[in-house]
Amino acid sequence: MRSYARIRGAEREGAAAVEFALVGPVFFLLLVGMVVYGAWFWMAHSVQSAVSEGARAAIAGLDAAEREQLAREVVEAQLKDLGLKAADAVVGVRAEPGRVRVEVAYDAGDHPLMALSPLTVPPPRTIRRAAVIRVEES
Repeated sequence: MRSYARIRGAEREGAAAVEFALVGPVFFLLLVGMVVYGAWFWMAHSVQSAVSEGARAAIAGLDAAEREQLAREVVEAQLKDLGLKAADAVVGVRAEPGRVRVEVAYDAGDHPLMALSPLTVPPPRTIRRAAVIRVEES
């Protein structure tokens, strides 16, 4: 005669596999989503940092052309220092009365961590950030 514990154990064989089959895909998608969105937020923060540094560097320019050149050089150098491709960034510098606006549109779609984005709801492919800084006109 089999004991009650043995019968009860026999009824639970394979339960862990069934539970994992139900919970595993959801857990995997959550994990992929955290990796993809974490990488996207890191890139967005890095682009904003580069734009801010470019705007700060533009202050040193004596005229609009020099400010634009300084801002572009610093943004590209900052992106490279942060591990992003400067070639994927479109930098725009616009002189307005009393201020300089630096804008960057970064194409994040080719980044290796974005290769997982089709497995989840993908974040925007293009990261757009801007910074404005006041300048004294002479």
